[in-house]
Amino acid sequence: MTTAIPSIACLGVIGRNNNPLHISIFPSHDPSTNTFTPIRTPLQFSLLLSSTIDVFELRAKANAASGVGLSGDMGLLHAVDDRLAAYGYETNTGVRMVCVVDMRGRRVDAGRHAGAGSGLRDVELKPVFRAMQSAYVRLLQNPFYEPDEHSPLGGTGGKRIVSRSFESHMRRIGEGWTPGVTSL
Repeated sequence: MTTAIPSIACLGVIGRNNNPLHISIFPSHDPSTNTFTPIRTPLQFSLLLSSTIDVFELRAKANAASGVGLSGDMGLLHAVDDRLAAYGYETNTGVRMVCVVDMRGRRVDAGRHAGAGSGLRDVELKPVFRAMQSAYVRLLQNPFYEPDEHSPLGGTGGKRIVSRSFESHMRRIGEGWTPGVTSL
């Protein structure tokens, strides 16, 4: 017998000027066809990531009003529907990282994964955000990468991150994460 467990459906990096820098989409299990396909289109995931910007800004205003003013783990940003949930993390430089989780995206044998139906806690995504931030820092350390090239000038929009190494890190994170994983 198989059971459904959460998996990553999308990873996104949003620049400090609210410009999308990177989107990786991962397939989810479709029980009707017993195949793996993305649960949403790239455009739908792009709109979903854009909608998280409002939540980040609302939480930043609330933190500033209360005197907290911290960046870091934002936890659950919003539940999209009964299957998708968006979680977020903000670096101290204002770069935002979003992980969209499909709550029924992966199939495993029922005996192999204890607590498969127990939901998802924010702490279970910390390894994802640590790995995403580490991959982003490695990208910034590349002498040929120019981060200013990705900042919009005068509202014209920025460029997307084009790096095979960064792409492979995001792919490894998205495909390697399951609830309970402590490092990626």
